[in-house]
Amino acid sequence: MSHTPHELHEEFPEFASKISEMKKGDAHFGKLADEYHQVNRAVHRAETLVEPVEELAEVEMRKKRAALKDKIYQILTS
Repeated sequence: MSHTPHELHEEFPEFASKISEMKKGDAHFGKLADEYHQVNRAVHRAETLVEPVEELAEVEMRKKRAALKDKIYQILTS
């Protein structure tokens, strides 16, 4: 288990500038990026025990983060 936040610009460094542009210019992408950020922060807080949650809840948050990341990647590469 990694206790490192998985920020989008770190996950997809080759798309860092495109991510910034699309957050501002594409409302759907911006919403997905915001949701990813919220879920990612919740996962990080759970992993570091700042806001502990049950293991199943943490697993579900990770699955949601992965699904959002997949959607974001699909948009970035289309």
